[in-house]
Amino acid sequence: MKMSIYAKTARFDTGRSLSEDEMLMIAPSIFSTSAHESRSDRFKPIPTIEILRGLMKEGFMPVGARQSVSRTEGKANFTKHLIRLRRLDDGHVYNVGDTVCEILLKNANDGTSAYELLAGLFRVCCLNSLVAQTGTIDAIKVRHSGDVAGKVVEGTYRVLGEADRALVAPQDWSTFKMAREEKEVLAEAARVLRFGGADGSVKTPIKAEQLLVPRRQEDRADDLWTVWNVVQENSIKGGLRAVSRDEFGRSRRMKSRAINGIDQDIKLNKALWLIGEKMATLFGKR
Repeated sequence: MKMSIYAKTARFDTGRSLSEDEMLMIAPSIFSTSAHESRSDRFKPIPTIEILRGLMKEGFMPVGARQSVSRTEGKANFTKHLIRLRRLDDGHVYNVGDTVCEILLKNANDGTSAYELLAGLFRVCCLNSLVAQTGTIDAIKVRHSGDVAGKVVEGTYRVLGEADRALVAPQDWSTFKMAREEKEVLAEAARVLRFGGADGSVKTPIKAEQLLVPRRQEDRADDLWTVWNVVQENSIKGGLRAVSRDEFGRSRRMKSRAINGIDQDIKLNKALWLIGEKMATLFGKR
């Protein structure tokens, strides 16, 4: 499979950021400075590229970008997009298993998304991102109305000032060893989040224990941080195989799909993170 620009630039051995030409090619809505024609006069556009250039001056460089697919003609240049930002000038040399803090910037000028800035973590090697929503990490959301500029600037710097505190989690969670039953609780909760319907029912033949199977040798460990990452990666990346049966009892092979939608990715990551955080709190009270 050919590697995308998003994946290539998010690697830690390149030391480079996306150029504006690359971003324009893969996520043109980043460069929108006006609102889509469907928006009213009350809608205040937030030009992502202007915010991004300001963050780049502060040393936060774009290392990945995605844009949603719009089926509405003319909306492609205004629709939802997500940018990953990381410091490349901090002198850190990352190794396999290390965790680094990133900033995730989401926005749209067609009414499908508020401006949102979140702190995230990126685990070197496994290339899976997560949104860290903890008591010390702010998720800033600004609606496209009112004093947009002032709220964006204030919120952005508040997140940047708090973001590194998310890096405490990998160190803390790594000290908590999990029993088999505790792993199963985590996996079953993730299974419901990933495959459950609106009423919480789960019809997929994929079992909770499949979410606990590591994809690489170094993830064969029993601490909460490692187990959580295994479950998160299996939930997000898909590829889990099972056999289902139709109404006539005939068997059919199936495989779970990867989470590709921006909102679905963030929502699932947030929920999984909160579960991990609650488990860490319980472990800490032992």
